[in-house]
Amino acid sequence: MSDLAFAYWQSPVGLIEFGCSVAGLTGLNFVDGPRHPVSETKLLADATEQIEAYFAGTLTALDLPLDLRGTEFQRRVWAELLTVPFGQTATYLAIALALENSQAVRAVGAANGQNPVSIVVPCHRIIGSDGKLIGYGGGLWRKEWLLRHEGSLLL
Repeated sequence: MSDLAFAYWQSPVGLIEFGCSVAGLTGLNFVDGPRHPVSETKLLADATEQIEAYFAGTLTALDLPLDLRGTEFQRRVWAELLTVPFGQTATYLAIALALENSQAVRAVGAANGQNPVSIVVPCHRIIGSDGKLIGYGGGLWRKEWLLRHEGSLLL
């Protein structure tokens, strides 16, 4: 039996699946349809409420306990992603430099792509050094939509 609970919410950019453990949110992913039975927990209710407010434009900082499961390097990258504020972007190189390893740009990109809690851990805010939108597990069209929603993509 899994130690995870799940809930779903239809966002303006597709169905979102929330996953959580007793320790915190373990997943926020775009899915084609429900993949797990729905559970009711306070954390899932809070996550749904906050993501609704984010999409409504009334909440710019999500504040949820996280249970991020990954390698030490991935968790360090994800911690850096959390420092990129709403309405701003950073580059993969900037994240690598923040980790004091300018040679880790590709590794940062790979860790960014493995982020299990999109939007909350804002991997969509990371762009190429040339300002181009590159890489997003939910699809580049969603990345563009999210950045426009946050006001950081004005093209």
